[in-house]
Amino acid sequence: MINPPQMDEPRASVNANLPYPPAPFKVAAFYKFVDHSGFLSWQPALAAFCCARRVRGTILLAPEGINGTVAGTAEAIDALVDYMLSDTLFEGKLAGAEIKFSGAAAMPFHRMKVRVKHEIVTLRAPEANPAKRVGTYVMPEDWNGLIARDDIVLVDTRNDYEVRLGSFEGAADPRTNSFTEFKDYVAQNLDPKRQKKVAMFCTGGIRCEKASSYLLAQGFEEVFHLKGGILNYLAQVPAETSRWRGECFVFDERVAVGHGLAEGEATLCRACRMPLSAADRQHADYREGVACHHCVGDTARQGAAAERQRQMSLAGARGEAHLGEDAVAAAARNRAAKQARREASVQAARASR
Repeated sequence: MINPPQMDEPRASVNANLPYPPAPFKVAAFYKFVDHSGFLSWQPALAAFCCARRVRGTILLAPEGINGTVAGTAEAIDALVDYMLSDTLFEGKLAGAEIKFSGAAAMPFHRMKVRVKHEIVTLRAPEANPAKRVGTYVMPEDWNGLIARDDIVLVDTRNDYEVRLGSFEGAADPRTNSFTEFKDYVAQNLDPKRQKKVAMFCTGGIRCEKASSYLLAQGFEEVFHLKGGILNYLAQVPAETSRWRGECFVFDERVAVGHGLAEGEATLCRACRMPLSAADRQHADYREGVACHHCVGDTARQGAAAERQRQMSLAGARGEAHLGEDAVAAAARNRAAKQARREASVQAARASR
């Protein structure tokens, strides 16, 4: 029997004690839905705190809460989490935030961004308010039993390119290009009079919070969602008893993770940004860094990707980064070196007169 959370319990939790693969960089994915009109004051403070500690990634702020994935040293990430949970700036509003940790062999982000948006996860459905009402959380250890039931409709709330890499056995794929299309899927495929019990899942739990709130507003009686999302499930459920198949797409340069949150084998097409499995990379239309079978007919995109690949190769030969803050720093060093050479040349010319 799965019981809904009591109203006086925290809405989410920090899984700081969960293991993640030992790696040079620690990745934190976090969110919390909380109504807060003063969220704009968080933007400069978070940006300054992260940049001072060389943390990179993206944090989204909106009147409905916070959503972010960032990476840095373990010390920097731990400091950021402590800052968000304890600093008076946040007025305790981030206490109980859902936070999941994983590892990365290389820095998975090119720069640090703190952005303000209308929603931290865009659905454009005002009736969906997770800060006030959500479905029933299901812990990872209870998930297999729930989705094996005959009276449950299992729905993957992620987009089609994410589902393509992996999903749970028997899950319906809404085939959406963006989360806003989920409303159309519900209207066309789900009926609260027929599908009374719906279970949903997503990468880290955030989309399911909003999707469950939306379904409840549409009159569905029982809505379940995987607590902490796929990432929490892969961290806690052993591979031998798992009902997950494939890899889980993540929105950074790791591309995907598997059981135990180990980095997966998927890569990105640098032309169209579609995730590619090992089988996809064996396709006749695949050209590393240039094109894949999803975008092979787009000559403009291929040309840009080919030039990008050439610039990356040149930067690699020089031992420099091509993208992000490392590339900016390298360019600044190069400019300074050129300026120093010019000044030295001028000084030498003057001395020889």
